[in-house]
Amino acid sequence: MLPWLLSGALALVAAALGIKILLMHKSMNEICDGLAEHLTTDTNQLITVSSGDRTVRRLAKEIARQLAELRKQRRQYLEGDRELKEAVTNISHDLRTPLTAICGYLELLETEEKSEKVAHYLAQIANRTEALKSLTEELFRYSVISSVSDFRYERVNVGRVLEDCLISFYGAFEQKGIVPQIQVPADAVWRTLDKSALSRIFGNIIGNAVKYSDGDFSVSMTNAGELSFSNTASELSKVEVGKLFDRFYTVDSARKSTGLGLSIAKLLTERMNGQIAAAYKNGVLTITVSFREHTEENGD
Repeated sequence: MLPWLLSGALALVAAALGIKILLMHKSMNEICDGLAEHLTTDTNQLITVSSGDRTVRRLAKEIARQLAELRKQRRQYLEGDRELKEAVTNISHDLRTPLTAICGYLELLETEEKSEKVAHYLAQIANRTEALKSLTEELFRYSVISSVSDFRYERVNVGRVLEDCLISFYGAFEQKGIVPQIQVPADAVWRTLDKSALSRIFGNIIGNAVKYSDGDFSVSMTNAGELSFSNTASELSKVEVGKLFDRFYTVDSARKSTGLGLSIAKLLTERMNGQIAAAYKNGVLTITVSFREHTEENGD
């Protein structure tokens, strides 16, 4: 009789544990569903669970509370980010007027008689003023671009856009004595992108190459749509290359560099679900850019 009683007791315990585990599984699934809903909708409602277990209910309540706090912090961050972008846009816009006036007075001073030393000083002032104008313009463009969330996607022939950008830099190449080496596949490579944004990406990368090149430049594109822009840049270092995409980073303050061109290229590339990277080997800087083909599966 005793063995039967023990067996019965064990069976009851096992059944109770099984029911408990099933209820816990149900509660965890309810918490998962509630978490997913809270992540996709702006709600402060508690995550409801059918379990009467106090620990489970406390867990659901704490998750909901933490999510509400995260949403609050995210709203504050987005609001602060928006205000900062607006401030940068306004400041850069307001700087244009005094800078234009300074440039005008410098032009007038060029017509006046002056000593060699004064002429040298004025040349330095003019050089730094132009750099400041360039930085102001880039700040304005960056703030505008970073605040734009919508792109006008269309089917784009990547090679054709690249060729158009290269043609626009013909004068800059000629001025620096650069004969670009270009390799583009015969077959068109199509991607669903914003054509204007793609053109700016290529333009900023090519412009950076012209600025820092030791006299050469090459660009190649594979049939898979990966582009490589290369130029010899002996004055760069691996540390500087690692910071090329950082906002406001300037490789050499003595040059007319704003440090924003490549950061804008990176921002636009990533917003269109592309990839961009820089590598430096044997004195050659290579920037690679690629965009995935649009498919229904990846949802791009």
